[in-house]
Amino acid sequence: MAAPGSSVLCLFDVDGTLTAPRQKITAEMADFLQKLRKKVRVGVVGGSDFDKVQEQLGDDVVEKFDYVFPENGLVAYKDGKFLCKQSIQSHLGEDLLQDLINYCLSYIAKIKLPKKRGTFIEFRNAMLNVSPVGRSCSQEERIEFYELDKREHIREKFVADLQREFAGKGLTFSIGGQISFDVFPDGWDKTYCLGIACNDGYKTIYFFGDKTMPGGNDYEIYTDSRTVGHSVTSPEDTRRICEELFFK
Repeated sequence: MAAPGSSVLCLFDVDGTLTAPRQKITAEMADFLQKLRKKVRVGVVGGSDFDKVQEQLGDDVVEKFDYVFPENGLVAYKDGKFLCKQSIQSHLGEDLLQDLINYCLSYIAKIKLPKKRGTFIEFRNAMLNVSPVGRSCSQEERIEFYELDKREHIREKFVADLQREFAGKGLTFSIGGQISFDVFPDGWDKTYCLGIACNDGYKTIYFFGDKTMPGGNDYEIYTDSRTVGHSVTSPEDTRRICEELFFK
């Protein structure tokens, strides 16, 4: 059970923070988070949609966490219940959305990669997720692309091109995970979830994430004045920091 009346909330990114990228949470980490819940309130905020969060953290994720914020909190669950969701198509309008989708597909068509698979653009409630290699790649193909991307900055160049092409359109481009980046309206980054959490009167909100550098999808919430940010390198690192903060 969650810590009753706790004045502290710990918010965790998912990929690279609680789990290996796109992998399931380990039993040890899941148990540790339940121990942590006896001391503080615990939430997760990720760019992925609810199905992927559930896949990684368990079918009972909304019971296991006090807050579940898929899609940066544009979809929100609190205390085991659905709270609210926003819609990118009603916010941006179909014309801009289609211009963006068409431009991304055209750009991807011109990139030569060792492998290309399917689902280059995934349409979510609150964002588009764009993957040059395609989200249906295998785990081996995912790692192959990630290693290539570290050397050749494929996603970084793609994002820079989009920022030029869609300047002034109110869009944010954010690189996260290993194979993709997110596109969403300005202000719809992970700080969006703080608008919900801060209403509940916490004295301190800790945030833990691995993509905390500028352009990474944890950067905005990590540097936000409403959070105490911790940059982590792995789930083991996350656990170590939490043990130092709350168990000593």
